[in-house]
Amino acid sequence: MKDNHLHSEAFLARLMREQLRLSVACALAFVVALVALPLVNYLAPELMARRIGGFTLSWLILGVLFFPYVWLLSWIFIRRSLALEAAEAAAAKEEAGR
Repeated sequence: MKDNHLHSEAFLARLMREQLRLSVACALAFVVALVALPLVNYLAPELMARRIGGFTLSWLILGVLFFPYVWLLSWIFIRRSLALEAAEAAAAKEEAGR
């Protein structure tokens, strides 16, 4: 009987390790944005009080641009996660073919 390499411990461990790296990178990008806005508000209030398109820069970032930023992070995460799974599955099939 042929081993099922797609469900082997090594395959799952590699995939989980790569997905953990991706998750940490995306979470870090989110946390940096989340912490940066109040920090910039505190350190440069005159910059954040500038009006752009009827909004202060602070509200433009928080109310308008933050949601697309989070959406972009989610899209990148999903795309990269699926690519990781496909690459690992291809590698496992190649190993099984040897």
